[in-house]
Amino acid sequence: MTDPALEYAPKHSATQASQWLAVLGVVYGDIGTSPLYALKSSMQVFEGVAISETEILGILSLFFWSLILIVTVKYVMLVMRADNHGEGGILALMALAQRVAVNTAMRNTLALIGIVGAGLFFGDGIITPAISVLSAVEGLEVAAPTLQQYVLPISIAVIIALFAMQYRGTHSVGRVFGPIMALWFIVLAVLGGIQIADRPDVLLAVSPWYAIRLCVIYKYLAFVVLGAVVLCVTGAEALYADMGHFGRRPIRHSWTFIVLPSLVLCYFGQGALLLRDPAAVANPFFLLAPEWARLPLVILATAATVIASQAVISGAYSATRQCMQLGFLPRLTVRHTSNIEEGQIYVPRVNSALMVGVLALVVLFKTSDNLASAYGIAVTGTFLCTAMLAMVVFRREFGWSRTLAVVVFGSLFMIDGVFFAANTLKIVEGGWVPLVLGISLIALMTSWKRGRDLLLARWRQDSMPIAPFLARLPQSRSIIRVPGLAVFLTGNQDYVPTSLLHNLKHNKVLHEKVMFVTVQTTDRPEEPAEQRATVEELAPGIHRVMLRYGFMESPNIPRALEDLGPEAGFDPMRASYFLGREVLVPGMAPNLSWWRRWLFLWLARNAVPATEFFRIPSDRVVELGVRVAI
Repeated sequence: MTDPALEYAPKHSATQASQWLAVLGVVYGDIGTSPLYALKSSMQVFEGVAISETEILGILSLFFWSLILIVTVKYVMLVMRADNHGEGGILALMALAQRVAVNTAMRNTLALIGIVGAGLFFGDGIITPAISVLSAVEGLEVAAPTLQQYVLPISIAVIIALFAMQYRGTHSVGRVFGPIMALWFIVLAVLGGIQIADRPDVLLAVSPWYAIRLCVIYKYLAFVVLGAVVLCVTGAEALYADMGHFGRRPIRHSWTFIVLPSLVLCYFGQGALLLRDPAAVANPFFLLAPEWARLPLVILATAATVIASQAVISGAYSATRQCMQLGFLPRLTVRHTSNIEEGQIYVPRVNSALMVGVLALVVLFKTSDNLASAYGIAVTGTFLCTAMLAMVVFRREFGWSRTLAVVVFGSLFMIDGVFFAANTLKIVEGGWVPLVLGISLIALMTSWKRGRDLLLARWRQDSMPIAPFLARLPQSRSIIRVPGLAVFLTGNQDYVPTSLLHNLKHNKVLHEKVMFVTVQTTDRPEEPAEQRATVEELAPGIHRVMLRYGFMESPNIPRALEDLGPEAGFDPMRASYFLGREVLVPGMAPNLSWWRRWLFLWLARNAVPATEFFRIPSDRVVELGVRVAI
């Protein structure tokens, strides 16, 4: 861990202006499109109440202080200091917290918190494209009311096109993301500023007194409105999650000097419009613009929401790969869409699942107003998980006193908790969606992790330690050494691979050159190339190779072995890879509950073969099966 005062440079060279554009295009797409629906959804809580200055200024004050406390203080000033070798995100924070855990029980608890946060993040990944695209296309109802019947079909078409283009990667599209989002934030600021100039008294909402007054007057209804106010901070987690791509400084500066001022101007501009014309509550964002500009604004908003959705989808791919590397999900196909950027990946199964989920939400809820009820729980749940993990990291890694850590992050946890509690009131209206998604994914991840741990324990019980095997090998006359190079993959470098034992049992041969290869996933996002591999000679012609990969990297065993150099004796044209294929069957005395065992067996059957995951040429693989009861 580096000194938190130091700033990580971005992983690619670029001018400061291009960095800021890239940050606007990738990091701030989600929170930047919140003005489309956040104030509208909040004002609808007061349906049936004559909207006055009390409600408008009170909600604006809640918006302003939510942006300051949750985004600026919590994420920009504090959480972004807790980098894991330059990387951020809930899983990177979990790995960092586990590193400073004092015992196994604490490590397991922190892992569970990270899994819950990751599960809710995936739920957010399904809701964001649905609500963002719908809210943008709904602008047609304002710009051209006769096109209202086409809002749903157009939204579905945009979503299908968005997911259909994912296999091509984001590099070519990404070049225009930044300029479009820069234009978007300029438009937000200009439209809001024009309205504020007409009603400058709206700026009084900067005072927290108006938020307090709203809560005192409306009490329970004010608590209900917090479930909609949280929509203004959706996407805050992206500031932390994308820190490794751009560095801490560009994200902080973009937020401070561009994004935050634009959002505040836009929200306060919508409030000024409502002060002048309460009827504009039907769609205060699009009514900010003059009539001639509304259709172009719909087009720009649609482009901005596609960009916001793209960022969330790409984040889901990265989170999936991290879960696989950390052992929480089975192997899935990961395709690299760029020869230059390691982080540009495409996960076909995740893409298909996301598309089906997003389309189902659009068809089921039909409008962004209905979907707003489903949005907050996933976001606030992730906020809570981040606060708990950050408290551990700042206490043990940064040396904060227990009192300071509890006061600071306890206060932020309480703010997040109030927002989360307010959103639980919307479970029946749609809040059940992220809960069902999150609980289902948590069940999948914990079942897979538990099942793999049991298999590893069973494997250790049935396997032979490598030291006595090597000691007996010279005396064994029944084993014939044959020409060639055999690479055996093993999950534990101290035990003989089961594939080797089965090969000796049935074929009675051992190659002249043997490599025992173990792939280890570390708690670092990426491993330096010079620390990728270690080679140890165990016996004449027998080497042990340890390959280390960070949890954000995709293993490539053939390439890593080639990089060892000729002195290691690896010849890719002579190498044969021996793998053990586990055939899992239900045991007579299962160690898993029936539903966890069913989930684990289902996940195992649908996992990608090791040959594809580790990028091993299929024509050089020998698989030896073994039945394992679980």
